[in-house]
Amino acid sequence: MSFRLYVLFSFLVLFQTVGFTQNSLTGKVTDSLNKPLANANILAEPKDSLQQIKFAITDDKGRYRLDLKSIPYTVTANYLGFAKKSFDIQLDRDKTQNIILKESAEGLEEVVLDMPMVVKKDTILYNVNQLTTGEERKLKDILKKLPGMEVDKNGGITVNGKKVTHMLVENKKFFGGGTKLAVDNIPADAVKQVVVLDNYNEIAMLKDFQESEDMAINIKLEDDKKDFVFGDIEAGLGNDEFYNAHSNLFYYSPKTTLNAIGNLNNVRERVFTYDQYFRFQEGMNSIFDKGTTTFEDSYDDFSDFLEKEDVIESDRRFGAINFTQEVNNKLNITGYGIFSKTKESTLVESTNEYNLFTEDRSIATATNNELAMGSISAVYIPNYTDQWHFKSQFKSADDSYTNTINSRVDTVSNAFLNDRFGEQTFFNQTVEWHRKLSREHSFSGVVDYTYDKLTPRTLWQTNDDILAGLIPIMDEPSIRINQFKQTEKNQIKSIFKHYWVLNRNNHIYSTIGNVNLNQTFFTDDAQELDDGTQNNFGEAGFNNDFQFRLNDAFAGVFYKFRTGIFTFDQGAFIHYYSWNPNQENTSVKDRVVVLPNITAKAEMTRSKSLQFNYELKSSFSDASQFASRFYLQSYNSVFSGNTTLENTLRHDLNLRFTKSRGYRGFGIYASANYSKQIEGIVNNVNYEGINQVVTPFLVDNSSETWGLSGNVSKKISQINFRTGLRYTNTTFLQFVNDIPFENRNQNTSYTLSAKTLYDDFPVIEIGWRQSFGNFTLSDNTTNFVTTEPFINFDYDFLSGFIVSADFTSYTYQNQTLDQRNSYEIANASLLYQKESSAWSFKVEAQNVFDVQFKNQNTFTSYIISDSRTFILPRILLFSIGYNL
Repeated sequence: MSFRLYVLFSFLVLFQTVGFTQNSLTGKVTDSLNKPLANANILAEPKDSLQQIKFAITDDKGRYRLDLKSIPYTVTANYLGFAKKSFDIQLDRDKTQNIILKESAEGLEEVVLDMPMVVKKDTILYNVNQLTTGEERKLKDILKKLPGMEVDKNGGITVNGKKVTHMLVENKKFFGGGTKLAVDNIPADAVKQVVVLDNYNEIAMLKDFQESEDMAINIKLEDDKKDFVFGDIEAGLGNDEFYNAHSNLFYYSPKTTLNAIGNLNNVRERVFTYDQYFRFQEGMNSIFDKGTTTFEDSYDDFSDFLEKEDVIESDRRFGAINFTQEVNNKLNITGYGIFSKTKESTLVESTNEYNLFTEDRSIATATNNELAMGSISAVYIPNYTDQWHFKSQFKSADDSYTNTINSRVDTVSNAFLNDRFGEQTFFNQTVEWHRKLSREHSFSGVVDYTYDKLTPRTLWQTNDDILAGLIPIMDEPSIRINQFKQTEKNQIKSIFKHYWVLNRNNHIYSTIGNVNLNQTFFTDDAQELDDGTQNNFGEAGFNNDFQFRLNDAFAGVFYKFRTGIFTFDQGAFIHYYSWNPNQENTSVKDRVVVLPNITAKAEMTRSKSLQFNYELKSSFSDASQFASRFYLQSYNSVFSGNTTLENTLRHDLNLRFTKSRGYRGFGIYASANYSKQIEGIVNNVNYEGINQVVTPFLVDNSSETWGLSGNVSKKISQINFRTGLRYTNTTFLQFVNDIPFENRNQNTSYTLSAKTLYDDFPVIEIGWRQSFGNFTLSDNTTNFVTTEPFINFDYDFLSGFIVSADFTSYTYQNQTLDQRNSYEIANASLLYQKESSAWSFKVEAQNVFDVQFKNQNTFTSYIISDSRTFILPRILLFSIGYNL
C-alpha cells in the first residue's frame, strides 16, 4: 500500500471517530463566596464499571469541561480543604452545571487520595490509578497518559513544555537522576503516584533563595511493591540471528533500595545515551553554576566511541546497579555502577562542499567500546541547621576504533585506513556544606576536584599521498603515520555563598569563589618506516608538550525582589583571570571581566507565566586550542593552536511564555532566543588542494544567532491537535586562506499532528513534519527540504492484546543539486498478556520495509555535508516475558 493510501485510510478512521455521540458538561466551581477555585478536580465515574472514568481540572477562573457519553455518570468535585460534592447526570445534550463547595475540616491527606490530580504552587500530584486503564506496561506508558506530559523516543520527559532533569523513586535518585532508564524499565503496575516538582533543588532549605530551572519527577510506589522484589525478564529471538534480552529487578524498603538492569542485544537498542554519559560528569549542585566560567573540553576523540543510533552491525551488553541505604536518621548513602560493552559498525557516504571544492567520501567504521562508571554519595544531616553532601565519581573507558576512508575530489581518489585506540580515566570528588544559621542568614560552600586523562593512539595508513607539503613524508610504497596524544586535567573549584533574607520580598545573595585549572597537552606524530625506524615530525613544527595553567578568582552580588506578580533577580560577577600558556616562554596574562545577569518573571496565573533572562557568559578553551605546534587532526587536516587566545564573551537573551492547558484544553509554549558572540574564536583554514591547515584566533563579533520556537496544543472533542514551529538564523565568520567570509545557516521546521483520545478505540496519531535548510558557505549556497508524514497507532483490544505501530515516510531533497530521495520506516508489535498472568508474548518487526539507509544534511564552520547513513535490515523478533 502506498503512503497516500495510508494517509487516506488513517484520516478516514480519525475523522470517523468524531461521529461518536458525546455531549459536553461545562460550568464553574466556586466557594460559598462565589470565588472561583482553580485546579479543582472534576471526576465523572460511569455507572457501568466497564466504561472509562472522565476527568477534568478547573482553570484559573474555576471553569471546567467534561465530554461525556450518553450514559449515567456520578460527577464529583474535589478541592483541597473543601468538602467534596457529587451528583448524578446523564447527558442527551450539552449542559452547564455550576458547583459550589464548602470548606471542610477533613484532613488534607485524605482529600488528596480521592483526587486524580492535585496542583499546588510548584507541585503537581497525579494519582495514577484514576488516570490510566491498567493495561500500561512501563512507566513511559503511564506518563504519556497524564495531562500535560510528553515522553519522546529517547526517554526525555517534558511537563507543560518544560524538560524534566531529575528522576526520583520514593524520594531517592534513580541511577543518578536520568529519565531514560526509569521510563523504559520501571513496571507500570508498581506506580501509585507521579509527583512533578518544579523549581527543584536537592537542598530543600535553599529552594526559596535561588530560582532553579530544574524539574524533577518523583515516583511513589504501590504499597505491595515495598519490602518486596519486583521486576520483569524478557528474551527474544529473530531472523538472521537477531536477539534481544532484558531484565530488571527492584527492591524498596523504608531504609534500603536496590535496582538492577541488564540488557543484551544486537538490534541496536540504545540503553545508554549521550545525555546520560555527559550528565554523569555533573558534580556540584546547580546552585553553584550561576555566573561561573565555562571551561571547554575538546574530548571529541572519546565521543566517537559512544553508541550510535544508526548502525549496520551491533552487539551491545549493558549492566547497571543502583542502591541507597539509610544508615541512621542522620546519614544516607547512595551509589550506582554502570558497565557497557559495545561492538558496532557504521557506514556513511557523503558529498561534502568545502569553500573551494567538493568531495565525495565514504567512511566505514568499526568500534569496540568498554565503559565502566560509578558514583557513590552520602548525605549527612547532623542537626536541623546543617547538611553535608559528599559525592565521588569515577569513569574508565578502553576503546578501539577503525575506519576506512575513501575520498574523491575531481578525478583524484585517495584511500585511508585509520586505527585508533583510546583510554580515559575520570575522577571527581565533591564536598558541599549548607547551613541555615537563622531565618535571615544561610550559607553554602563547596570544594570540587576533577581529574580527567585521555590518551588516544592513532595510526593512519595509505598508499596515496597524505597531507602532501604539510608533513615531511618519506616516500615509501605504504605510508604509516603514528600519533600519540595525551590530555590530562586537574581542576579545583571552591565556592562560598551567603543568602541574606531582608524580608519576604527582598533578598541579597553574595558569592566568592576560585577555580584553579592545570592542563597538559602532549602530541607526538611520526612516520613508521619499512626498516622499523621512525621519521619524527618534530623538526617540522610538530609535537606538543604543553602545559596550560589558569586561575579564576571571582565574586558576585545579586538582589532579588518581588512586587505583585513580578519577580526580579539581578546582579553581576567580577572575574579576575590569570593564565600562562606555558609553551615557548609565553608570559603570564591576566584580565578582569564583569558578567551581568538579569532574570525577570511575571506569573499572571498559576498556569500562565512570562520570563526574561539575560546573561553575559565567559568561556575558556582547553589546552589543545592554545598549543601552538602542529598535530594531525584527520587524514586531510593538521591543526595548530594559538597561545594568544583569551576568554570568549557572549550575550545570551531568552524570552519564554508558558500557558498550560485549562478549561478549553489549550496550551502554549513559546520562546525567543538571541545570542551574540562579541569576542569569539574562529578558525582560519588554509587550503593546499584537499588538505587543510586549521588555526584558531580571537575576533570581535564572530557569530550571531537568533531563533523562535513554540508549540500549541488544543483539545477539540476527543482529538488533541498539536502544532510546533522552530526557526534559527545563524551568521558567523570564517577565514579561508586569511580571507574573511560570512557564513549563514537558516533552518525552519514545523510539525502538525492530531491524536484521538476516545474510549474503547485505538489511539491514532497522524502528523506531518517538514524542515527547510538554507546553508551559505563562502559563495556556495545549498538548500535542503525534508518532509516526514507519520502515523502512530496503539490499540488495547479483546482481553490482553496490545498492538502498536509507527510509520514515517521521509522525502529528502537537495534543491541546489536537484537530488531527491525517499524512504519509509515502519515498526510494529503485537503483545499478549492474559489478565492476572505473569507471562507475556510479543511479536515485533523493526524496519518493516527493509530500508537500507537514511538521508540527512549537516553544517559545520567549513563543510556542508549531504550524507547517507546505512542502517540495519528488517528484523523480526518473537519475545517471551515474565513479571516477577
